[in-house]
Amino acid sequence: MEIKEVLALLSSVFLITSGVVYGLKYVRIRKNYLLGFEWLIVAFSASNLLLFLVTGFKVGYSISFFLDAFSRAFGVPIVATLGLMAVTHNYRPSVTKDIMIFGVTFAATFVLVLADFVKGLLPYFYLIMWACYTLYLCYFTWRLLRAGEFMHALLNALTTAAALAVAVVYDFLPIPGDEDKMEFMIYALTVWGCQIIQQYYAYGALERAKNNSFQSFVHAR
Repeated sequence: MEIKEVLALLSSVFLITSGVVYGLKYVRIRKNYLLGFEWLIVAFSASNLLLFLVTGFKVGYSISFFLDAFSRAFGVPIVATLGLMAVTHNYRPSVTKDIMIFGVTFAATFVLVLADFVKGLLPYFYLIMWACYTLYLCYFTWRLLRAGEFMHALLNALTTAAALAVAVVYDFLPIPGDEDKMEFMIYALTVWGCQIIQQYYAYGALERAKNNSFQSFVHAR
């Protein structure tokens, strides 16, 4: 087994671990089911990719392909953004609305994956959706700066830029000599795992800043 294949497997394990650990933290500790289940879905997708890489099991690849399409089109740009809005806009939908959001976005993903008339447009759609997510994360970075969380703001900016680079390279700028996509996979899975971890702690920093501001307001009265 070549070194890049080993690194691809390790990056898959890293993304799986990040998604499971921090997805469960969002669900159990922060009660944020949108972010929690989205990252668990990412972990499940990476698990099936790992299964395919190790065994060649094609069903695992098909599951990973569909879930990857879901996350790129709707899961991260829409579901994760709505989840992060809990600390930027106090948006906390009910469990029923959470279920509806996942149901609608999964149904839309089936249309994207199965409909022939959109296949040629999919790369552009994925990039546009990720660009919208990037714009929101720029705002998220600004909120961190305004809260005085400069290190979190810097890390958020770096992971945001790295993830946008992944979105561009994914369909439009293939790495020269990377015919088997292993080098891209190593970079993409590592960046996504780091972004999950970084966002969790940035989310916590904004949550604490919001609570401190509220307590200061109460004491001022």
